[in-house]
Amino acid sequence: MHKHVYLALIFIAVIAAFSSEVDGEYLIGVGSYDMTGPAAGVNMMGYANMEQSTAGIHFRLRARTFIVAESSQGARFAFVNLDAGMASQLVTIKVLERLKTRFGDLYTQENVAISGTHTHAGPAGYLQYVVYSVTSLGFIKQSFNVIVTAIEQSIIQAHNNLKLGSIFLNTGDVEDAGINRSPSAYLFNPPEERARYTSNVDTTMTLLKFWDIESNKSIGAFNWFATHGTSMSRDNKLISGDNKGAAGRFFEDWFTFSNKSLSTASTKSSTTTDFSTLMKKAQTINATGGKPCGKTTSQGFKVRKDDGSRFVGAFCQSNVGDVTPNVLGAFCTDTGKPCDFNRSSCNGNDQLCVGRGPGYPDEILSTKIIGERQFQKAVELLNSATKQLSGKIDYRHTYLNFSNIEVELNENTVVKTCPAALGPGFAAGTTDGPGVFGFQQGDTKINKLWKQLRDLLKEPSQYQVDCQKPKAVLLSTGEMFVPYAWAPAILPIQMLRLGNFVILSVPGEFTTMAGRRLREAVKETLISNGNGEFDDETHVVIAGLTNTYSQYIATFEEYKQQRYEAASTLYGPHTLSAYIQEFKKLAKAMATGEKLGGRGLSPPDLSSVQISLLLDPQGDSPPPGKKFGDMQQDVAQPKGGSFRKGDKPSATFWSANPRYDLLTEGTFAVVEMLQGERWIPVYDDDDFCLFFKWKVDNISFYGLATIEWEVPEEAASGVYRLRHFGSSKKTKDSPNEYFTGASSAISVS
Repeated sequence: MHKHVYLALIFIAVIAAFSSEVDGEYLIGVGSYDMTGPAAGVNMMGYANMEQSTAGIHFRLRARTFIVAESSQGARFAFVNLDAGMASQLVTIKVLERLKTRFGDLYTQENVAISGTHTHAGPAGYLQYVVYSVTSLGFIKQSFNVIVTAIEQSIIQAHNNLKLGSIFLNTGDVEDAGINRSPSAYLFNPPEERARYTSNVDTTMTLLKFWDIESNKSIGAFNWFATHGTSMSRDNKLISGDNKGAAGRFFEDWFTFSNKSLSTASTKSSTTTDFSTLMKKAQTINATGGKPCGKTTSQGFKVRKDDGSRFVGAFCQSNVGDVTPNVLGAFCTDTGKPCDFNRSSCNGNDQLCVGRGPGYPDEILSTKIIGERQFQKAVELLNSATKQLSGKIDYRHTYLNFSNIEVELNENTVVKTCPAALGPGFAAGTTDGPGVFGFQQGDTKINKLWKQLRDLLKEPSQYQVDCQKPKAVLLSTGEMFVPYAWAPAILPIQMLRLGNFVILSVPGEFTTMAGRRLREAVKETLISNGNGEFDDETHVVIAGLTNTYSQYIATFEEYKQQRYEAASTLYGPHTLSAYIQEFKKLAKAMATGEKLGGRGLSPPDLSSVQISLLLDPQGDSPPPGKKFGDMQQDVAQPKGGSFRKGDKPSATFWSANPRYDLLTEGTFAVVEMLQGERWIPVYDDDDFCLFFKWKVDNISFYGLATIEWEVPEEAASGVYRLRHFGSSKKTKDSPNEYFTGASSAISVS
């Protein structure tokens, strides 16, 4: 009897394990980890501006992950969203190696997607192809390692947090968070196709809500919406997740503190209501001077302690190619008039045509506004999500050599993609970040001087010249292999299925219309081959800049005008057609249950040949008679004796280069509030209102760290001070020494 009961229980458990997804229950887990890179002297990824090197932190960068599984042994996939310019093939390779060591074959290239938000305010040097590391002076190990570790740790966290849950899908339109920055190219698309859409950008946000059944609450939400990470300009030097990173910070804080601001939730209003008493108290508290501390001391001063249980909110990228957050439009900096419609230039000068964000001329405000517009829509969708997902989890993945794909346009026409190449419109840049003088978007010819300079690097083959037309080949990156490959040839494409929801992982930036065509083709293929499993309610999203990076994908028609996006469509005029053809193969395989055989292709691991020209800091010391953490310039007390909301108190400390230790999951800057006899951290360098800035003093050549606090409206009245953490080395090979120091106290009324 007992044996039969035992066997019955095993049978029931097995059935439950393999059928839990049928009624809309999955194993779900989320994770998040700090991936903030070197905050001094490292070129930023995105604008390719040699003069844009890191000089501090606005707020920290994170890797955010969700994992879904049918059961503990069933199908699963992991999706990682990075506050980074894009995914990197080398990062993906090394992450997968680490996951294999830890988990065996549980997480592989097949079922792991790593996607970038496309912020242009993160450290560069983590991609393996030459064209993406020229301005960073090559490979930067520190930038690379912190990203790889953050991805790994966020996946581990999500894996360890797996629990029974439900997933809900919701969609809605985000207003005024993006406009088309190449509207003239969009008009090249067929009129009848354009007539099907009300806008020349996709305004839909698609959100997944992860619901923990046991605790009966949300544990996270990931959404996809297309707008560039270019609210912060090419002149910015503070590390920032841009508008999507800001939206993530606002979303997580809103959820964690129940619609209240972080400072309101973290602190209590001072029991002292007499402002004169506050000022007198503050006047008695002097700067601490620099003091030694431990490697992890700053982690204890973090406002948000990451114990793996926090709500994770991620704002993922989609078909962002031609979508800018600078929604006021592009204007000439010399005249204030709108730029030329077709060329985005001002009297032939591309450098004078610059887009304006909603907070113009304040890029921080623009970042906040575009972030808030996404955050507010995400809150609305989270609160109203009722469509529960159910059905199987599945995935398909393959590698393709995009330099030579045969594409069947119809029964009688077969064309090919080309080796990678960039046109002159690439050099012109965009209205988000103008490029090199002498180029304009739409250029289809190259002057004699630039041809001569090009040919010194590599003269394109005649095959390449013909294949890329009407693009003129400025850089034939697919034919350049010295000192190593300049551009990728072998790319991954991937599909992830969660019931009736499908993610298309694409290794680049699809324009609005290109993305629409791809989504539509995949959906039609799924429905026509799925034997009823897929229908009109099937929801397909594009996850842009995923698993590796290969720049842009414009439509065949947009390619004709050769604006920036088309000039950066690497593999020629039929690139989009190749993607559609190959994704349809994946979709058919997924719909029919066919497993794809390996093609024998895999991308190269170029880690052993990377060149690194940026020197590490060689050792720092403070001025004679000073210690790191001592004040160079204490807080200047206001005339009225007390700071008010919106004021910007700041303090400057003698400090060492922040590259000695990134203080991962820690902080370089803290605002402390006096509560009774204790100082409580209420803001840190992951807050939008706090700025950590680092530079070398122009006169003494010693390092300086400035902490600037924009007192937010919700800050409680009380006594505060600014604290700095850092690390130093006496020589390049010396051990790290950690230090801290705090300013004199201030009062806020």
